[in-house]
Amino acid sequence: MIQYDHIMIRFGELSTKGKNKKDFIKALFNNIKSALKDWPLLTYDLRYDHIYVGLNEVPYKEVIERLQDVSGIQALSLVFRCLKDIELIKENALKLINEEEGKTFKVKVKRSDKTFPLISDEITRLVAGHILRNNKLLKVDVHSPDILLSIEIRQEAAYIFTHTYLGAGGFPLGIGGKTMHMLSGGIDSPVAAYLMMKRGVAIECIHFASPPYTQAGVIYKIEDILKVLNRYQPRIRLHIVPFTKIQEAIYDHAPESYGITLMRRMMFRLADSLAKRRKCPVISTGESIGQVASQTLQSMVVINAVTNTPIIRPLATMDKTEIIKISQKIGTYDISIRPYEDCCTIFTPRAPKTMPHLDEAEAFEEKFDYDSLIKEALANIETIFIEGETQEQLL
Repeated sequence: MIQYDHIMIRFGELSTKGKNKKDFIKALFNNIKSALKDWPLLTYDLRYDHIYVGLNEVPYKEVIERLQDVSGIQALSLVFRCLKDIELIKENALKLINEEEGKTFKVKVKRSDKTFPLISDEITRLVAGHILRNNKLLKVDVHSPDILLSIEIRQEAAYIFTHTYLGAGGFPLGIGGKTMHMLSGGIDSPVAAYLMMKRGVAIECIHFASPPYTQAGVIYKIEDILKVLNRYQPRIRLHIVPFTKIQEAIYDHAPESYGITLMRRMMFRLADSLAKRRKCPVISTGESIGQVASQTLQSMVVINAVTNTPIIRPLATMDKTEIIKISQKIGTYDISIRPYEDCCTIFTPRAPKTMPHLDEAEAFEEKFDYDSLIKEALANIETIFIEGETQEQLL
């Protein structure tokens, strides 16, 4: 039985980054080593357009699963590495394909090392001919083969493989800066956080708590969501903002229909202040256009008026079905549907304003001293860290 000895990692979008490519690859390389910290026997080889992980007899399945969560990786291949000798390539290709199930095959060759004496077509014919002579059960099918046998001839060695796995794509975590992410206990905001991280943006999270109206269970729910997201960012800072007094003041001084609009304006003020304090250049949310009253375009205009900080909405054009599908894929869905309500759902008005007016919102806010309430809330923020149990702290 042939022993796979390396994992070949491809960069995907990083290949388009021009002069910045070196920085992106270095960040990805460090993130990969951190993600695989549990396996000290692994070795690493950084090349211009690939990263190789030497397995050294470490079982590959768990390593590949961990790597599939690392943003910036387009694809991974489990490969056998051998010397650039055509006879060795032929023999190892035969051994490898004999372990696969299927009746048809195709040989695909990439000759990156142009000094190798045989061109790609010659290598393809020699390897395919050797397989056909020694395995009478296999036939060639160049259009839809059961087995795709790939061979890459590179400067340092030849690589032979039949299995390629998709990576997360995107950019390496942290390369895109940091966002203050507004995290509720629902389905949407964890998905938005994942999509931000996939684009290389690290997250800090802000959550608004309204005890005694909201239960302590919602905080445990948030922590469990972040523990799932630790697969993508090993250390996440969570800021829990006391929001009860602000919500009570809103409903004491404004009509119920404007309650959600004013709450969101206060939340964005708080998130903006904290983002500046924590040097986060943007705020991100799980909002989707038209999904609820506060997410109509008119509502967003009125709510956004309280800040000049850019607001990133990764889910803006997604429908609920698409969002749920991603939440199930990343593992947050079952936690998000636990029956613990956050401050927005607790105070949802019977008939929320879907087309609020800025002058009316500002008039209602003038009826109470919200600045003092915001300062008090900022002074009493509780900050905790949610960390992966075994991964190195990156941020």
